[in-house]
Amino acid sequence: QVQLVESGGDLVQPGGSLRLSCAASGSIVSIRTMAWHRQAPGKQRELVATITSGGSTNYADSVKGRFTISRDNAKNTVILQMNSLKPEDTAVYYCNADIWRSGTYVYSEHWGQGTQVTVSS
Repeated sequence: QVQLVESGGDLVQPGGSLRLSCAASGSIVSIRTMAWHRQAPGKQRELVATITSGGSTNYADSVKGRFTISRDNAKNTVILQMNSLKPEDTAVYYCNADIWRSGTYVYSEHWGQGTQVTVSS
C-alpha cells in the first residue's frame, strides 16, 4: 500500500504565504512525476504545478511567478511554496504522484486526501 499525506493548509490573508508539504509512504520502489492540483468550490479540479524526478517543473499560468514546486527524492516528499496569495487561490489542494509500488511492474497514479487553503481578510 502507498499513502500520500498533505499538510500545511491554513487560513491566510491576501498577499501572505503558505508552504504545503506532501509525503509519500509505503512500499515504494520509485516515484516519477509529482504534482499539485486544486479544486475550488463549484469548479473542476485543475493542475497547479508538476515536477519530474529530474527536477523539471511546469506551472499553471495563474500561479507562475508566485508558486514554487520542489521535491526531496530521498524523503519522497513534494513541497509547494505559495507566495503573494490571492483570494482566488482558495481551494482544496491535492498532491498526486506516479508511483512504482513493490510487487508491481508499472507506475500507477496515487492521490492524497487534500488540504484546505483559504485566502481571505
